[in-house]
Amino acid sequence: MDSSAPSSSATRLPARGLLARLGRLARHRWADARLGAALPPDLLERLGARVAASERRHGGQVRICIEGGLPLSYIWRAAIVRERAIAQFGKLRVWDTEHNNGVLVYLLLAERAIEIVADRALARAVPPETWATLAGHMAEAFRAGRFEDGLTQALSEVSALLVAHFPLEGDAVGQPNELPDAPVLGRGWGLR
Repeated sequence: MDSSAPSSSATRLPARGLLARLGRLARHRWADARLGAALPPDLLERLGARVAASERRHGGQVRICIEGGLPLSYIWRAAIVRERAIAQFGKLRVWDTEHNNGVLVYLLLAERAIEIVADRALARAVPPETWATLAGHMAEAFRAGRFEDGLTQALSEVSALLVAHFPLEGDAVGQPNELPDAPVLGRGWGLR
């Protein structure tokens, strides 16, 4: 039997799998609808200003991407959140910085998931446990209802790592801003 050909059981979802996926879909669409209420414009503005201030201290680039829910294709195939974060890392061109030292802080509200994706140069310098600890600090703040504090603390910790491993060369005025500073909001049907 050719293992690359789908079997008939692979094309049909078991009843429990179908219900789980429909439940996940409903949760994600509900989170999409509440995204604007969870992240008011003034909060997004403050976060963008903090990213800009952070980038004046080091040679790296930071992006924040917050999505309410996943697109239908991710939900239907039961994709993990890390897969989406890596896809957004590419789509937002965080990987395309001159020194390969971009960082994406990714939040998925529907699953209360936090992912931090670091580009090659920074990933070689910082062990995965450090990123996990940073995500844990964010999760603690979020559980306590301190959403802005959690993101601000994460940004400070990411900045400290970038300062340590990629100190600013010359002055901040000559440092190009390779990526937009404003946080990116996304709903399951696309980014805005």
